Amino acid sequence: MRTPTEPEPHGLLAGRTAVVTAAAGTGIGSAAARRMIREGARVVISDSHQRRLEATRAELAELFGAEVIAVPCDVTDVEQVEHLLDAAAEAFGRLDVLVNNAGLGGTAPIQDMTDQQWSRVLDVTLNGTFRCTRAAIQRFRDQGGGGVVVNNASVVGWRAQAGQAHYAAAKAGVMALTRCAAVDAAEFGVRVNAVAPSLVMHENLAKVTSDELLTELESKEAFGRSAEPWEIANVIVYLAGDYSSYLTGEVISASNQHP
Repeated sequence: MRTPTEPEPHGLLAGRTAVVTAAAGTGIGSAAARRMIREGARVVISDSHQRRLEATRAELAELFGAEVIAVPCDVTDVEQVEHLLDAAAEAFGRLDVLVNNAGLGGTAPIQDMTDQQWSRVLDVTLNGTFRCTRAAIQRFRDQGGGGVVVNNASVVGWRAQAGQAHYAAAKAGVMALTRCAAVDAAEFGVRVNAVAPSLVMHENLAKVTSDELLTELESKEAFGRSAEPWEIANVIVYLAGDYSSYLTGEVISASNQHP
């Protein structure tokens, strides 16, 4: 099936400040940052890979002529998380949106998985989302309320997949965290939602996945193809903007696989 064309922007995030974690490179984080800029947001991108982060910042600034701030951040480090959100608020006056995109995968059957493999994936993917969400809600509360958190989950949080026990557990945890954080933050007018992508094609995935496996995975998708990163970014923008003003604690599946 033919991939649709990315829609034109409509100023859905005009004047808002958004932070996107793990935004370097060509994946969902970078696509979310691009779409948010196109929708009028002032964007702060972060990543633990400083060289790629700066390259992405320069590319975004050149493409869109926008002021894009890049702040290195390892989401397993509380002090770096705090610095990231403080830097965003200092640069643009306030914080409006946090996109928790940072995550770490890997493949290992449970019988061979080491404690280190398990703990590393959980610390980046689940604990990192917790640290960033906590820090953002604190700042939303202190600046008078309002604000949005959008978490990047995954369909493997619902479905079993061989070799993915650590990643699936982490993403299922992100879904549960999303629902509970939404209840806790509601009194401050803060919304917390998540998107659960399935197969999303980008450069890094293509490098580490065989053509045969990609073909097999694509055949299971309802449309017979993988999603483009910008298609997931569109869902993130929807959750970050006013069209979802009464939506909180929800996980939207951005896919429709069949067995």
